[in-house]
Amino acid sequence: MKTSHSMQSPARLAVAVLLSQLLERLDRSVEPVGAEQYRSVVRHLKEEFDELGSERALSALLDAFPSAAELYENLNYQHAGLCRSPLALSLSSEQQALALITRVRRAAGKQPG
Repeated sequence: MKTSHSMQSPARLAVAVLLSQLLERLDRSVEPVGAEQYRSVVRHLKEEFDELGSERALSALLDAFPSAAELYENLNYQHAGLCRSPLALSLSSEQQALALITRVRRAAGKQPG
């Protein structure tokens, strides 16, 4: 007899919500957070994302939790780029990075030797 180890979707979504809340707290903590604790939350949240797939509820979860949305986007970058970031924000980030690179190159060129 084959048994399924996956939870029902509402239960799985509840776990993803709790992990997303925890990730938000860790990201906004003023106290230092242990790297292993952070990695553990991210690893478990990634597993929940994998199980949820493309359910509509996932989109609502990502809209509600910016840290989870950023993680999701980074995990899926190879397939969809910055698919959840507003275009203006993405463009602004790219322009800022280019300006910084230009300043660093100029500064490096002015140094002796």
